[in-house]
Amino acid sequence: MLDKRVAELLNEQINKEFYSAYLYLDFAVFYEELGLDGFQNWYEIQAQEERDHALLFLKYLQNNGGKVKLGAIAMPDKELKDKMDPLQFALEHERYVTSLINDIYEAAYNVKDFRTMQFLDWFVKEQGEEEKNAEDMIKKMDLFGDDAKSLYMLNSEMLGRVYTAPSLVLD
Repeated sequence: MLDKRVAELLNEQINKEFYSAYLYLDFAVFYEELGLDGFQNWYEIQAQEERDHALLFLKYLQNNGGKVKLGAIAMPDKELKDKMDPLQFALEHERYVTSLINDIYEAAYNVKDFRTMQFLDWFVKEQGEEEKNAEDMIKKMDLFGDDAKSLYMLNSEMLGRVYTAPSLVLD
């Protein structure tokens, strides 16, 4: 049986992951309106990943005696004006999600919930990758985003991204 506080944090994380999916869909819509279909594709795939993360947390709760409590998902609140805005907001958001995962990990550690810690290990690694990807996209946009030909190539690179489902085994 899960510790009450750990279960609460896991439940909250479901909501946060669904919010992340909404946020990234909002970014995809913004880029579609700019005609940057590669960046649109990138963030649509990000939204899929976040939705899958939410479902992983949900299934983990169910498999470990936790009660799932779904809450309302907040509307994305970022004002997007420039092609760099979603990239910077994404990095800020991924750092926030990392802090949330760390909080759950700490709560699990404090009650010696090694199963939950092991489950979260995958997310800790994933968040490192997410932050690195966000940082790299900002660097690329800084370098190439003001030159039309370079932006076209960068957009084409983003268009090549394909969705890969998470490979996390749940207990």
